[in-house]
Amino acid sequence: MRSNPLSRVRRVSRPPGPCQCLRNRARARNRRVMASPIEWRVEPGRIDYGEALAQMEARAAAVTRRDAAELVWLLEHPPVYTAGTSADPAELLDARFPVHRTGRGGRYTYHGPGQRIGYVVLDLRERRRDVRNYVHALEGWVIDALGVLDIEAFRAPGRIGIWTRDGGTEAKIGAIGVRIRQWVTLHGFAVNLSPTLSDFTGIVPCGIAEFPVTSAAALGKNISPDAFDQALAATFAPFLKALSS
Repeated sequence: MRSNPLSRVRRVSRPPGPCQCLRNRARARNRRVMASPIEWRVEPGRIDYGEALAQMEARAAAVTRRDAAELVWLLEHPPVYTAGTSADPAELLDARFPVHRTGRGGRYTYHGPGQRIGYVVLDLRERRRDVRNYVHALEGWVIDALGVLDIEAFRAPGRIGIWTRDGGTEAKIGAIGVRIRQWVTLHGFAVNLSPTLSDFTGIVPCGIAEFPVTSAAALGKNISPDAFDQALAATFAPFLKALSS
């Protein structure tokens, strides 16, 4: 298509107006945020579930606006039961701990001391916009990290979560629960390092009653939160790569 010669004659160089300046600054800010590294935050002490949820929601909103960098937040909660969007009230057997409704997918889950929680706030607009791919990659990341620590973990078709073998029985060692809003991820995973396993008996964990819950400690593995964090860091790059493949 030929250009209109008159358009070239009439084009006059002029300084950008206030609106254009604002747009230019916004684009520059967005480029800086997207170029910044993903923040890796390790909470030094236990943090209340409601407080952590509020912080995570605020960070996800900022990432959506491209006002903040993405985040991997590793932490531990005081004892609490959380109810996902598919939670069945009949599966809350004994409300011995506070119960929080939450926007993540899934059913009832326990969080407490000895369990490593990972909240993952990533922008899938810059990667592959595929919910199943994200969940699959998140599962793979946890499985790989456990493998670094000599725990063989795996997915179980038709069953949510991260699984291993405790003796001759398949048992759940980790839970996955996510929410994706405007292609920004929230929530993440919970891995049982050394929790009190009887605390899980107040619920039907993730709606699965046929299989037990286990932990690294129950398998004879003494794994500190710091050691697990290091295993997550060592396997983080393949996880990010899987989000774009």
